Amino acid sequence: MRLALREVWLGVRRAPLLALLGVGTMALSLFAFGLFALVAMNLQASLGVLEDRVEVRAFLADSVPAEAVETVRGALASLPGVASVGYVSRDSALRRARVELEEFRDLLEGTPLPASLEVRLTPTARTPAQVQAIAAQAEALPQVEEVRYGREWVEKLHRLRTAAGVAATLLGGAFAVVALLLIGSTIRMAILTRTREIEIMRLVGATDAFIRLPYLLDGAAKGLVGGTLAVGATWGVHVAASHLLVPTQFFAPWQAALALVAGGGLGLAGSWLSVNRHLRVEWREG
Repeated sequence: MRLALREVWLGVRRAPLLALLGVGTMALSLFAFGLFALVAMNLQASLGVLEDRVEVRAFLADSVPAEAVETVRGALASLPGVASVGYVSRDSALRRARVELEEFRDLLEGTPLPASLEVRLTPTARTPAQVQAIAAQAEALPQVEEVRYGREWVEKLHRLRTAAGVAATLLGGAFAVVALLLIGSTIRMAILTRTREIEIMRLVGATDAFIRLPYLLDGAAKGLVGGTLAVGATWGVHVAASHLLVPTQFFAPWQAALALVAGGGLGLAGSWLSVNRHLRVEWREG
């Protein structure tokens, strides 16, 4: 291991520009991937905020006595997928309407509004089918006069969330593959500059594992440094966007740490593929 680390250091000293090129290529590749991941994460967070507003509103009949409201509320709260049920009295509904529809304040004076129950849903129960099922069960209650939940809006939001998830998976995978190819090509260039040295090592009896180890360490080290630079650049974009555009979320500490590990892993994988390819070619030619 000490000899392998020494070889890595000597390689950097012999060709510092090539080492900087390798680190820079990894940093740019991982930065592009990290920037995409940041956009995808903030998009999912924004959609999550919209999904928090998905609810079923059950309007009660005027003839429902006060003591029966709790019965209806308990029946709705016991449904699978229901997180909570809030009661909105007729007076509360009128006050809320005056605040939310201030331009129609005069028209609302003396207008009776029905009492209602606001059914909040759990995150897993916000799909169109589940929302519709809960709405149907609420509408079946004799004390409920009407149920609303914005069917078209819920369906469009669900389609958007699904499309965003699929796009994030496909594009994220594509970015990872491109990053791996770029990293492998950079490491391949470093290996080609030391072809003669590898041939001599083989002539003196060095095993493939012995030859491979310095390159694996070099790739992992460059990946870690490149990952660190990429996370720093992504943080800079996050800060700039938050100040100039809209507030954005940044990766959690464990996600940033995972990005560094991923950088080291991509560097290691790229080195492994490039070295193995080079050794196989040499073996066939030999």
